[in-house]
Amino acid sequence: MAVAVEHLLNPDVSRPARYLGTELGAVHKPWVFDRHQTQVRWALTYPEIYEVGASNLGHIILYNIINAQPRQLCDRAYLPAPDLSAKLRDTDTPLFAVESRRSLKDFDILGFSLSYELGATNILEMLDLAQIPLTARERSVPDRPRDHPDSWPLIFAGGQTATSNPEPYAEFFDFIALGDGEELLPEIGLIVEEGKAAGLGREALLLDLAQVPGVYVPQFYAMAGDGSVHPLRPDVPPRILRRVATPIPAYSIGLVSYVQTVHDRLTLEIRRGCTRGCRFCQPGMLTRPARDVEPEAVVEAIEKGIRATGHNEFSLLSLSCSDYLALPGLGMEIKNRLKDENISLSLPSQRVDRFDENIANILGGVRKTGITFAPEAGTQRMRDIVNKGLTNEELLRGVREAHRQGWTKIKLYFMIGLPGETDADVVGIAETVRWLRQECQGRRRLDFNLTISNFTPKPHTPFQWHSVSTTEFSRKQRLLQGEFRGMGGVKINFTDVRISAMEDFVGRGDRRLGAVVRRAWELGAGMDSWWESVDKAFAAWTQAIEESDLTWKYRQVEAGEWNLFAHRSDSGTPPDPDSPLDSPESPESPEFPDSHPPAPNLQAALPWDHLDTGIDKQWLIDDLARALEAATVPDCSFEGCSHCGVCGVDFGHNVVVPPLPIPRFEGHFQPPKERAQRLRVHFGKLGDMRLLSHLDLLRLWERTVRRAQLPIAFSGGFHPSPRIVPANALSLGSTSSAELLDLELTEERDPAVVLAQLQAHFPATIPVYSVTVVPDRPGVKSLALTQVLEEAQYSIGVTALDGEGVAEAVDRPLWLGWVAQVLAATTIELEHTTKSGKVQWVNVRDRLVSLELRPPLESGDLGVTLTYRGSCRNDGTLLRPEQVVQMLGQVANREFQLGRIHRDRLFLQEAAV
Repeated sequence: MAVAVEHLLNPDVSRPARYLGTELGAVHKPWVFDRHQTQVRWALTYPEIYEVGASNLGHIILYNIINAQPRQLCDRAYLPAPDLSAKLRDTDTPLFAVESRRSLKDFDILGFSLSYELGATNILEMLDLAQIPLTARERSVPDRPRDHPDSWPLIFAGGQTATSNPEPYAEFFDFIALGDGEELLPEIGLIVEEGKAAGLGREALLLDLAQVPGVYVPQFYAMAGDGSVHPLRPDVPPRILRRVATPIPAYSIGLVSYVQTVHDRLTLEIRRGCTRGCRFCQPGMLTRPARDVEPEAVVEAIEKGIRATGHNEFSLLSLSCSDYLALPGLGMEIKNRLKDENISLSLPSQRVDRFDENIANILGGVRKTGITFAPEAGTQRMRDIVNKGLTNEELLRGVREAHRQGWTKIKLYFMIGLPGETDADVVGIAETVRWLRQECQGRRRLDFNLTISNFTPKPHTPFQWHSVSTTEFSRKQRLLQGEFRGMGGVKINFTDVRISAMEDFVGRGDRRLGAVVRRAWELGAGMDSWWESVDKAFAAWTQAIEESDLTWKYRQVEAGEWNLFAHRSDSGTPPDPDSPLDSPESPESPEFPDSHPPAPNLQAALPWDHLDTGIDKQWLIDDLARALEAATVPDCSFEGCSHCGVCGVDFGHNVVVPPLPIPRFEGHFQPPKERAQRLRVHFGKLGDMRLLSHLDLLRLWERTVRRAQLPIAFSGGFHPSPRIVPANALSLGSTSSAELLDLELTEERDPAVVLAQLQAHFPATIPVYSVTVVPDRPGVKSLALTQVLEEAQYSIGVTALDGEGVAEAVDRPLWLGWVAQVLAATTIELEHTTKSGKVQWVNVRDRLVSLELRPPLESGDLGVTLTYRGSCRNDGTLLRPEQVVQMLGQVANREFQLGRIHRDRLFLQEAAV
């Protein structure tokens, strides 16, 4: 029987604060229908755990944009952790959206981000938890309007994988949103609103949506025998256009999580699209043309975002940040403006050839962030084949500059299995790293963290016709391991070859793979299983393939389905694009010889040919021919047009912001250590905030102090932290109206003003009651709050249980007797395990100061409220609520159950008060 979500979110759930939906930036719109209120209800669902999904920039942007639309409501949902998933299933409670806590079945539209080939199993898991049929066919109810109580939400997917090749997942979605969603999703919402007002049935509504550029409705299309996809009716477009939008940094601000997320910072997009033309890179092809954001908008968004969120780190995001020519000037301007606020900047993997002293100054500081470069290949020839546009000299110059500027560990990305790669190219990775260490080594050590990925061909790229066998990948990994053996200061991470093969198999598949995806999910495949047990996940996928009679196809992928370089003629030309595709088409087809995989027919239909990404297929073929000759193509953002086919009316043109003047560097943040004033804050922790851990509460305080712009002092050391000192950690699940915390400021402030500032920035569930000055006596510095804390008073709910564990009605005289027995005892020993694992017996009775039964008691009550006062010192001498219950159990010789816990008061040494 389904239960209220509030009953499921308790301390028994791992990190319950991630499901609260009350973070800073969360939007709560009225649910009820009204002509002037909500008409369309969205749930943007990210099929990963909260820590991954809530920090995804696209998720945040689209959430903010939809909620900015009139009459549109947008909530969020994430893949619950295994413990909550089990609770949902055990109680038959459907998966919910975090803001409204309503079942996902109640929404009009559910949108899933599909950004990874194997991530669809998580989407099926979420649909199953939401008690929604998995396929569009199962959800189809003829002639029922969208507001019919038995109709299902419209389920759609967006994201890179959905835009690249949605066919393996087509049966699960009512429609696919291709490309950028900033303009597309509001258009979809308007169509759904109008359709609901007109009482349209599901099929009619989907037909209206199919007329919107960027919306692909799979049920109106069918797969031919060769895997290609064609319309079933004349009133839908034969090819579906990818949508393109200009980034708007203002929509990136918001959703400051209570718990620490994967990207726990303010993230702003400065450039969308990349025209470098790396031939393996699908995002670089699927996001053209390049669109730079105006520097003024970026600066404004950063300043506003830092003030609004309280983050102490921000990241500038782009496929290639270094190609944003205004970056050095803009970054230095922001660095100088925020140099007194302990704010750091991080950048994703960047072009090593553009790394210089200016970028180093922008990134450096007290909290120096990591630095990552992606040479991709170990030899110049291979970098030319993939069109990386990077020379050995540029690589050395960038790495040497990073080392000179203080970085002692650099992360490098390489790939193996690229088209045309020889063993010499593989060994070249080790030789390149060895050479970099020799050239850069000085007084300071230089270490490298290497990620060696297996090349996986992606649709819509020049390399989409090439793949490598898992046997070859394994051999090349062993070859590299041998080359790095004995090389100190280098840590290497290899990608599992089985995962790479599965990504290839699914990513370039057709609609037949829908059965494989569903069966893999049924067998337990999911993103979490890849990390917990690769063997288990791989076994689920391979069994699903076998049961779907597609083993022959997967074996082709394992063996290297196509290898263009193996079929080059002596003249160096690629295979004839009009030659037949010499590959098996059925399970009975013979295996190809061990010598070379078959050559592909480059003109043959592909499962994604009906998607108009703007890149001309012939251009991809021509660029593949250039790769065979190791010929490079210049970046069309800065040099001549490469004639890829994107630029025009539908997709626009490259927008490049010219370089800005670079201001003089004013130095890194110097943490202020002088303390002019100590303020003691009395606050509470109520309601849902009981589910916030102590560490997350401290992070909330740090961000709130920054939002309130209080002049906080910092500690010293390599990682200076703000001087925010709590009295004592409150256990998870407990509420309190007696929390104390000291703030040490570099300037004196009026306590009344500070109180008002804090109250304005905290939620109502963190009430701030008072702020007082802690004076120093003449010549004597006042002790820290943790040193003067003596005792605490708690109110706890306790229930007596009978021999079968059932709650008993309250017998007041009996309870009074138990309390008296506890107070009369001089020794009550309980078992205690130290942090080192040593078991001790501790007399906890001497930690109890008082214990009383709280009136009034009503007839038939199944529990009482006890108030106790006990020691609460930070040296470990403290009396916990559960220990009070254990003392009752000893004197009464029966079992008790602890319920609610509330801290009423903290007592300090009298001299400190």
